[in-house]
Amino acid sequence: MFALIIFLMSISLIGIITVQVFWIGNAIDIREKQFSNDVQFVLNKTNEMIYKRDFVDFTAQFMDFFKTRKFAKQADFTKFVYEQINTSTNESFRFSSSGVYETNYYKGLSDFFKNDSILIATLQSKNEVFKVKKSTNNKELSKIDVAQRFTFFNNLTEIEKLSLENAYHNKSEPIEKRLSNEIVAEVLGRELLNSGIDLDFEFCVFVDQSPTSIQTSSFQDYSGKRYKTSLFAKDTDSKNYELFVTFPQKKYLLADLRPMLLLSVFFTGIIILAFASSLYQLIKQKKIAAIKTDFINNMTHEFKTPIATINLALDAIKNPLVIQDRQKVMKYVGMIKDENKRMNAQVENVLRISKLEKNQFEVEKSTLDLSAILQNAMSHVDLLLKDKHGEMRFHPDEKNCLISGNENHLTNAFVNILENAIKYSIDSPKIDIFIKGTTSLISVQIKDCGIGMSKTSQRQVFDKFYREQVGNIHNIKGHGLGLSYVKEIVKLHQGTVFVKSEKGKGSVFTIQFPRIA
Repeated sequence: MFALIIFLMSISLIGIITVQVFWIGNAIDIREKQFSNDVQFVLNKTNEMIYKRDFVDFTAQFMDFFKTRKFAKQADFTKFVYEQINTSTNESFRFSSSGVYETNYYKGLSDFFKNDSILIATLQSKNEVFKVKKSTNNKELSKIDVAQRFTFFNNLTEIEKLSLENAYHNKSEPIEKRLSNEIVAEVLGRELLNSGIDLDFEFCVFVDQSPTSIQTSSFQDYSGKRYKTSLFAKDTDSKNYELFVTFPQKKYLLADLRPMLLLSVFFTGIIILAFASSLYQLIKQKKIAAIKTDFINNMTHEFKTPIATINLALDAIKNPLVIQDRQKVMKYVGMIKDENKRMNAQVENVLRISKLEKNQFEVEKSTLDLSAILQNAMSHVDLLLKDKHGEMRFHPDEKNCLISGNENHLTNAFVNILENAIKYSIDSPKIDIFIKGTTSLISVQIKDCGIGMSKTSQRQVFDKFYREQVGNIHNIKGHGLGLSYVKEIVKLHQGTVFVKSEKGKGSVFTIQFPRIA
């Protein structure tokens, strides 16, 4: 059931993250397409504005002609001749446009419309294009400001504009004379800003897929996506003019989406943290439940032996033959007392750990000689060591071993480590105790040649109730509280404790305390 819950939670989280990633990717893709459409609109608008500007500049050359011409009354006759001289080839390009604009009135064709007349306008035009050799120089155009040029252009009649437009599209002039970097940058920049695109851009004008000199200096350095539009598409010179634009940085794409993206990432992060926390708590609770079950089993096993011993002793004392024998009675009473002390010690261990976790443990400190504390702890395990025919050596390399601490609790902590070193040795225990010092710390190392620990056990050995699962757990008595108690006591003395171990070779416990100056 636990595995199924984890599986369903994982699938749900993966699904939520997948949907979020898909939504973000889709939103970015839509924004990219919208950006492309906006840029294409801007380029089309730029093309239109460049064409209009160039056409107006072209028409401004003929202001005097259109201002001084005379018109026929019954038929408006227009004739326009445009001539352009190429000084390098000494050729003259001439365009001629002429037309007759006639208006006639016709009476109604039926009785119903006999009093009405209809105005019918007729336009007949003729265009001629030819080249001639000519040695004259091109006249310099008069300097006319932009406002005057547009005013003049807007005052022209449609037929006049048509004549000029025909001449304009048939002219032959290099692109460099019609455009400049400044004109393209000005028009393109203005149209981009009008469309809300405030980005740095690079551009280049191509003629028949070959770059011209009308380009920004860094255009060729960027290989990103390029947008293009045609220029002067109606010209009759068969040349293909194109304007290419690229954007080095597209922060604009994410500008509108940034708040939603940040919120999406933020809430997705919260979901992941909540999932990780829930998963961690589930695993932790499962582990704690297993450890507590194991602890209860061990505690029950530990209590069964003294309880059984006490019951046997009491039954023996009740025996009439034994109760008369004072020596036997005292023997059984002693057994009862020892087993009672043993159970009391187990209960005290549990209570001590509980108080340490709740910060209800009071520790009265005084100046202590760490060497004397260790010798006292060694005496407590001397009988246990002799029973297993073991050996313990003390190496007090440091003479000044003064620390601030509580004698009883420090003694109990060292006794716990020494008892473990004896219990977890298969053969005769061999224990070495070292005291070393630095200018600020005193270090105690307790080295044994026991069964050792795995890497996983080394990380968990100081956890409450932890016992390494090796075969029958009851082969070695204990509840997994001893080293947890050691860690808490050392912590109360502003010290640290850690272990280094190798399977089959033994362990080295290192305890460090701050030195008293």
